Amino acid sequence: MKQTQIEEYEINSCTMYVEPVVYGGKVYSRSVELEDEFLSPFKPLDIIKKSCIYFGVDYESRKRGTRQLIGYYRKLPIIIEPTNNIYFFPTVSPLIPECIWISFEHVESYRRVSAQKTMIIFRNKQSHIFPVPVSTIEGQMLRTSLLKTKLMQRIESNGKRLFYMARGPQSINALEKSFEYDAHSKNLK
Repeated sequence: MKQTQIEEYEINSCTMYVEPVVYGGKVYSRSVELEDEFLSPFKPLDIIKKSCIYFGVDYESRKRGTRQLIGYYRKLPIIIEPTNNIYFFPTVSPLIPECIWISFEHVESYRRVSAQKTMIIFRNKQSHIFPVPVSTIEGQMLRTSLLKTKLMQRIESNGKRLFYMARGPQSINALEKSFEYDAHSKNLK
């Protein structure tokens, strides 16, 4: 894959992961997409924050929302954009420079390589070895799945309420009193 250096980068539905790389003595981000790679002069957490803002909500609000939905307080997965299923989780605390952010939707499977390394196979069949234990990936996948499920439950529940409110209470007529029943019963005689 060809790596392109760019100034601005927003996470999108093609982004599989964002990892820190040292470039010229400074921490940059390498954003790996389905068919492209980009090198940006911002740290991964800065890319996550900018991407949240790009989609209309700041990072801190997303963190508060995640805490409220799933009750966790550390290594929180983040909803960057829910309608396109853009959910990312960190491999360590986002404040640690080595933190890598991985797209939940792109992970097909994962397996232990060694005590501190996990291979993730993405849906496009590419794979990458991450410097974290398999238990960390497994835990983060579960947290992100819980976050996505809780959010979808709320959206569906709200949608049902809106549907009911839009239609209002409906009267229920017994079939015996309907025109169709009367016409049908006359034909039987």
